[in-house]
Parts: sequence; structure tokens; C-alpha cells
Amino acid sequence: MKDVTSMIREKMLARGLSDAAICAFLHGVEELRQQRKMMVSEDEISPVPSLPAWHEIVTSSPAAGADLLSKTVVIKLNGGLGTSMGLQQAKSLLEIKPGVTFLDLIVRQVETLRQQAACDVQLLLMNSFSTSADTMQYLQRYAEQGYGEANRVQLMQNMVPKLLRDTLEPVKMPEHPELEWCPPGHGDLYAALAGSGWLDRLLERGVIYAFVSNCDNLGAQVDTRFLSWFVRSNAPFVMEATPRTEADKKGGHLALRKADGQLMLREVAQCPEEDVPAFQDIALHRYFNTNNLWVRLDALRDFMASHGGMVPLPVIRNAKTADPRDSNSPAVYQLEIAMGAALQCFPGAEAVNVPRSRFFPVKTTGDLLLLRSDAVQIDGSGSMHLAPECGGVAPIVQLSSDYKLVDSLQSLGVPSLKEVRHLTVRGPWSFAPGEPLKGDIVVG
Repeated sequence: MKDVTSMIREKMLARGLSDAAICAFLHGVEELRQQRKMMVSEDEISPVPSLPAWHEIVTSSPAAGADLLSKTVVIKLNGGLGTSMGLQQAKSLLEIKPGVTFLDLIVRQVETLRQQAACDVQLLLMNSFSTSADTMQYLQRYAEQGYGEANRVQLMQNMVPKLLRDTLEPVKMPEHPELEWCPPGHGDLYAALAGSGWLDRLLERGVIYAFVSNCDNLGAQVDTRFLSWFVRSNAPFVMEATPRTEADKKGGHLALRKADGQLMLREVAQCPEEDVPAFQDIALHRYFNTNNLWVRLDALRDFMASHGGMVPLPVIRNAKTADPRDSNSPAVYQLEIAMGAALQCFPGAEAVNVPRSRFFPVKTTGDLLLLRSDAVQIDGSGSMHLAPECGGVAPIVQLSSDYKLVDSLQSLGVPSLKEVRHLTVRGPWSFAPGEPLKGDIVVG
């Protein structure tokens, strides 16, 4: 009888997955089989007292790092559908201003870098099987600039098997085989780069530095001053972190591992229940990961070569059912890895305290309403700025469940938010276009 490892390997090979993807997944399975500790208790870590500050680092002229752009790849994570907001296509195709999507702005930002560098700065979109077709079809409008061909801009995210909880064998759903698979999380970035051949191709072209960020984070842009510092630092891996607020207390935080003083990232799924109050104490654990990362690709290649072809990221075990809509379907584990967890893998990895403006994601319709309002301005280079009236602090927008889905925003309307501190909509409401609001507003 085949053992579990052989069964998983054969299933993944039959799917056409690379050795790098298989190796990374089997590492997580082995962690699970050996029942190795997946939780990180408060006793094992110390808070991070402080981090180097962005304003102390970006002191050079913006033109100083322009020559480094030819050696830099911009990688955007583009695997999400935004289903929590009712979307059935790539989240990056969501309009944030009339006729302007996230993807339009990403292209605009890269085109600006190309003009600065007078060369074709490489863009890679890490698409999933759910977003690839929609994304590549949309990019045909930029075919003349070289964005329309998948082999030039696409990095495909892998798929991994769902595992039966009692045996860890790959689940079988013959009537719905697509339910046998799940995404591995954005920690798949490293295996995807290596297994696709993109890592070797980039290095052969002299591309050494990678800036990685989420496609829905408009604050995440290449800053040549920071790029210059990253090159001088010789760090293999740098994470952009920013101080936590009450809105971030359920998200992962940075910590120091007591055993060796290594910086690490602890996600909520790795926190024992008894430590949740400490986990959510933003005065204790002050910094969280923006998911803006800088990676030296030569260091990544060498690290993977010395670790059996993978980055040994901690695995997060999610208990689900094979069919998420059927509680009677087989009980499975979905294994997930986070790319920011590589902070604890690379010797010499660093984190930097960056301004909150570097982290401006769209996770809710409230975030989207803010982006669509006059509180957020987007210039010709694709850069996002808060309106001067905001005083450098983004308004907080909280919408009731009446507005959970994107389509519902049409009936709400877009008021003026540039002088708002906090907008709360508690129920059905309608704003006139540009209706002026100020201070703390509660309606509905």
C-alpha cells in the first residue's frame, strides 16, 4: 500500500506541479504528520521594542536609485477574487475611480518606473487559476506596452491537495474533482518563482531585487530611495511593517524569538487561545506586516538550494470540509503558508517601520468607498495621496451589512470624505454625489 507521501506526490505530479511546489507542500505535510508544534506561545517570544524608521532611511535623492530599477522586478499578488465583497472576477479588476481599476494603476506605476529607468522594468502578476483568464484578457488593452502575453507578465500560483483529517491522504471527490484542490497561500511565491523558471530567468537577465506586494494595496509602490537603502543593507529579505491600531489587532504581528533573537511573524492562527489577549494588545506587540516585501533573488536561490529546494515556512492548518457548502462532505485540512513568515528563515532578514501610507488595502466596501471619494487622490504616475484636508490621516469608514457587497454601494452614493474623521453607516442610506461631510458622522 502506498504511503501518504507517495500518494500526495503522485497526485501533484499528475496535476503538472513542479518539484519546488511538491517539495514545499510535503514539508508542511511532514510537519503535520510529526505533530510538530504549530502554535507560538507568548512564552516563546518577546515584543519588538523598535524598528529602523522609514524617514531615517529614505534620505537620498529619488534619482539616486533609478539605475537600480533595471535590476528590479515588481511582483503583485493577484490571486484573490474578492468574494467577500460579492466579486466573481479578479479583485484587481475592481473600479476604484470611474474607469480606473487596480490593474490600470499597477500598469501606470510600472510605466512610470520604466520612464525613470529608461528600460523595461519587469512586472510579474502572481495569478491564481481563478484570476488568470480575466486578468490576461483585461491586459490586452496594454498589449502594445508588452503586458498582454502571459509568458511575459504572469507567475502562476500553484494548487495543493486537500487532505483527509484522519489519514492525511488526498481527498477524492470524483463528482467534483475541483474540490480536491485549494490555494496554498501567498507563501507559495517562492516555490512558484523557482518551479516556473522565473527565478533563473530573472537572475540570468541581471534582475536581483524583487519588490512584492498585494494588488489591492495602493500604498505599495517602489520607492527608489528605499531600493537604494535595501541594496546597501545587503539584507536578503526586508519586511515593511507599520504600527498596529485597533483595526489591526486581529492581524499578525512581529515578534522576537527568544531562543535566538530572530525576527518572526506570528499569525492569529498560530496563537494559543489563552494568549489571544496578549496577541491583540497593540501596545505590547506594536508592529504588523504590511505584506510589502523586498527580496534578493540571488539570496533566495542560494537559500532554497541549501534547504532542499524550498523555504521551510511554518504551516498553518485550516480545518474545513471538502465542499465548503456541504457540512456533510469529508472533513479535510487545508494547509496554508504566508510569504511574510520567511522573515524568520533568512539569516540577516530585517524589518522597517514604514508610514501608514504604505499600507492602504481594500478589504471591505468601506475601504472602497473611501478610495472612490475625494479623500483619496491619484496622480498621473499612479501614486495615491490623501487630500490635504485629511491632515495625513485617512478617514475611517464603517458600513453596515446592508453594504457588504460592491453592487450595494451604488444606492449609497459617494459623499465628500476629505474632512471626515469617522463615518459610520448603520443602515440603508443615500448620499448625494459629493455631499459635504465633516468630523464624526453617524447615519442610518
